[in-house]
Amino acid sequence: MIPSGLMSFPLTPFTPADEVDTHVFTDHVEDQLAHGPAALFVACGTGEYSSLSAPEYAELVRHAVRVVAGRVPVFAGAGGGLGNARAAVAAASDAGADGILLLPPYLVGGTEDGYLAYVESVAGAGRLPVLVYRRGLARIGVTTALRLLDVPQVAGIKEGEGDLDSMARTVTAVRTSGHPRAETFAFLNGLPTAEVSATACRAIGVRDYSSAVLCFAPDIARAFHTALTTGDTATTDRLLADFYLPLTALRDQVPGYAVSLVKAGARLRGLDVGHVRAPLVDAAPDHVDQLKDLLAQGRRALAETTGAGGGAAPAAAEGAGTVRTPGQGAPAAPAVVAPAVAVAP
Repeated sequence: MIPSGLMSFPLTPFTPADEVDTHVFTDHVEDQLAHGPAALFVACGTGEYSSLSAPEYAELVRHAVRVVAGRVPVFAGAGGGLGNARAAVAAASDAGADGILLLPPYLVGGTEDGYLAYVESVAGAGRLPVLVYRRGLARIGVTTALRLLDVPQVAGIKEGEGDLDSMARTVTAVRTSGHPRAETFAFLNGLPTAEVSATACRAIGVRDYSSAVLCFAPDIARAFHTALTTGDTATTDRLLADFYLPLTALRDQVPGYAVSLVKAGARLRGLDVGHVRAPLVDAAPDHVDQLKDLLAQGRRALAETTGAGGGAAPAAAEGAGTVRTPGQGAPAAPAVVAPAVAVAP
């Protein structure tokens, strides 16, 4: 099944010796779960899937499944060359993952028919539901989206292109297709800093989204999501103006900051997630200082909006260096789960 709600995409921590740090990863996952995500997507874009070796990937997914222990669904990234993507799906299946996020192939492009064949081949490597990431070389027009309905393992599309006109036509075409899976086929907003486009996406029927901010400022991310779903525009507008839009401008200054800034934010929160792997570069010190100021500004905005009668939860208890260890966090909010998507054996 594809869950509905706010999605967490955990980081992959690395030690100074450049090994995956499963101890820090455990703390990170527990902290994420304490803020009630609908699902965890591990070893995806924010989790630096493309930099992981096959053994690292398999162990990370296996470890995530152990830590989560059934509290929410665990999806794993897969992508790249066809052979590597199929191997990742098989490894994730063996590790006990609940689903796959199919990332775009690298370098080699093709037609939509070629990409559809790629999806069919990768999805066929396992029995897990697959979300297809529409981004970069992953070409999915309206016609291809309708054809995906006939691939039993494909359970939905994650939008990462930013072409909302095309996405609106795709959602409408799928929902009105009369296909038996038309109503349960999932759509997920996966644009960078998805909160910026969340209102527009909801207007075209894409209600759920992935939040990179949840990795390093879960109080802000959760408050924004609550305000969005309850129609508290005073809070969403203030957080967009004072936090999310300036954060997007900072992110856009350096390629790869969609990951690097998130890791910097996690370190500010007190979680030693380490460096990013090349070709990504760590956030520059002055940019980290700007991020710290933005976090303070966002929390002030949230506190003032709440104090003025906004509906979002207060954020005063959160801040840098406040990562909760397992067992100390608030219980995870129950995930709202969409109807199950049937996956053929």
